[in-house]
Amino acid sequence: MKVQRWSFSHHNVRVSTRPSCVALLSNAFSNTSRSLSSSTDSPVVSATPESQYRPLEYLQDARIEVFRERYFRPEIPVLFPRGHFRDVPAFERWFQPSPSPDCKIAQLNTKYLEENASDALVPLELTQFSLEPPSKANELSFRQFHAPLTLFLEWMRTAESQPQRARLYLAQCQLLDLPSVLRADFPTPEVVLQADKGDLYDTNVWIGHPPTYTPLHRDPNPNLFVQLAGRKVVRLLPPDAGQRVFASVRRRLGRSGNREAAVFRGEEMMQGQERALLEQAVWSDVGLGDAGTGTDGGYEARLEAGDGLFIPKGWWHSIKGVGEGVTASVNWWFR
Repeated sequence: MKVQRWSFSHHNVRVSTRPSCVALLSNAFSNTSRSLSSSTDSPVVSATPESQYRPLEYLQDARIEVFRERYFRPEIPVLFPRGHFRDVPAFERWFQPSPSPDCKIAQLNTKYLEENASDALVPLELTQFSLEPPSKANELSFRQFHAPLTLFLEWMRTAESQPQRARLYLAQCQLLDLPSVLRADFPTPEVVLQADKGDLYDTNVWIGHPPTYTPLHRDPNPNLFVQLAGRKVVRLLPPDAGQRVFASVRRRLGRSGNREAAVFRGEEMMQGQERALLEQAVWSDVGLGDAGTGTDGGYEARLEAGDGLFIPKGWWHSIKGVGEGVTASVNWWFR
C-alpha cells in the first residue's frame, strides 16, 4: 500500500511526541474485559454463490519465464502454487506453533524479535471503536505513530490471551528500518529479481491479530504479496473497475473521485464515512450489481502461510486478515 507512505508522512510521529497513543494502549491493556462486539468487527468474509468476485486462478507452471509472459507483462494477477514461498527463513524464525490443536494457527516468536530488535522503531496503526455514547457505537478512531518494537510485542502477547478493544497493526514496516539480522530473514525471491529489470523498490512487513483491514487502494509498482502466518483474503479489481468504485464512493461524499485523488490518499481512507463506504462497496456482496459501482470483473484470493499473490501495477485491492492467531505478510514492490 505504497501510497500511504507519501500522504501520511506528515502525520507520522514518534511515540514520545504523542502520549495520547500510549495512554490509549495502556487503557486497552487494563480494560481487556471490554472487548469489541461482533457488530464493530469487520464483517466475516465468506465465499457465497452470489459473490461477484471470482476465485483467482493459480499459476500451473511456476517457471519464471512462464510467469513473465503470461502474467507479469500482460499485467494479470495470479496466485502462485500453494506453499510456494515456504522457504523464506522468516517462517521458522519469526513464528512458532500455537498451543491450539489447529496446526495452522501460529504465534509470533516475540523472544526472537526482542533479542534482535527490541529498540527498533516501527510504524504502528492504532484503531479503536467508540463504546460510548451509544449513538457513536460504530465510530472508529485511527492513528499512526512510531514506537519501539517492544510495545507492539507486548500488545501481541496480550491479544493472544485476552480480547482487546483497541487494535495495533504493524503496517508497512520497511525492511531497511530493521536490524540486518532480521533483514536476512527475507531474501528477495528469484521471481522478483528475474521477472523484469530486477529493480527492488521496497520490502515491507505487516503483522497483526485478526481482524486486520487494508482499504481499497492501488499501487504504482508491481507487487509480490506473500503470506507468512495466519490467513488473509484479498479482493482485486482491474484498474478501470476499481476507479469506478472509488469515484462512486467519493461522489457520495461530495469529493473528487478523479485519478489524481486516487493517488494521494489521506487518513480519510482509514476512518469515517469513506472507510465505511469503501468497505461496504468491496466486501458486501449484497446488492453490488444494483449499486452500479463496477465491481464486476473482480477476483478473490485466499492466502495461507507460504502462499504468494502477484498484484499488477494499478490493480485495486483490499485486504482482510481473518481467522485466529497471528496474521502476517511480507511484500516486495519491484519492476
